[in-house]
Amino acid sequence: MSGLDREVHIEVQDLTMAYGSFVIQRDLNFKVRRGDVFIIMGGSGCGKSTLLRHMVGLKEPARGKVYYEGVDFWSVEVKEREAMMRRFGILYQSGALWSSMTLAENIALPLEEYTDLSPSEVREVVSLKLSLVGLAGFEEFYPSEISGGMRKRAGLARAMALDPDILFFDEPSAGLDPISARRLDDLILELRESLGSTIVVVTHELASIFAIGTNSVFLDSETKTMIAGGDPRELLETSHDPKVRSFLTRDAPEERSD
Repeated sequence: MSGLDREVHIEVQDLTMAYGSFVIQRDLNFKVRRGDVFIIMGGSGCGKSTLLRHMVGLKEPARGKVYYEGVDFWSVEVKEREAMMRRFGILYQSGALWSSMTLAENIALPLEEYTDLSPSEVREVVSLKLSLVGLAGFEEFYPSEISGGMRKRAGLARAMALDPDILFFDEPSAGLDPISARRLDDLILELRESLGSTIVVVTHELASIFAIGTNSVFLDSETKTMIAGGDPRELLETSHDPKVRSFLTRDAPEERSD
């Protein structure tokens, strides 16, 4: 089934992001179709992570709409919005694991908070989620006892705890060596195939953009709006915008970092 045949999962209409009178981005319009790995890309300081915050409910737009399956996210009652947010899984740059909790306890937290599962059922789900990200047997490890790449995967397991419809990743490869970053990219693709999730990724990493992206939006800090969108590989071949071409053809760094 082609991309245009798949239903629209997320739609952003005429979105303006601002802090007071300072506009970060304006007039953003794009659609994320079900099953996309949608890349939010652009240079440093263009508002990529800020856009993610608007999409996951952490900051209200100055103007414009964000729709999930046709429902206006920011116009519904708070309880309904909170229920919608429980269908999101979010992986932050740092992994955002509680350092005083084991991996099992970290992943169990949302299950204990938002489900009626028994303790034994929670343990089963925790073990399943850890095995999905290649961390079977690491339940009793603390975040400080594992590598950065493993912490990212543990954060991903927690993001998947409630079987979300949509996974949001903020610079998932930040701070990882190239091999760990590639493994994380492969894992993201495996999870999309096995779970059927829609995935939204903030990244500036070329290797990840071309390895996993099926759709994208390109934010420009100078004009403060989007200047391109679509499959990143097609943008590389067809875009005549010098900013987009410069971004997509720059030399990949030897090591992936912030």
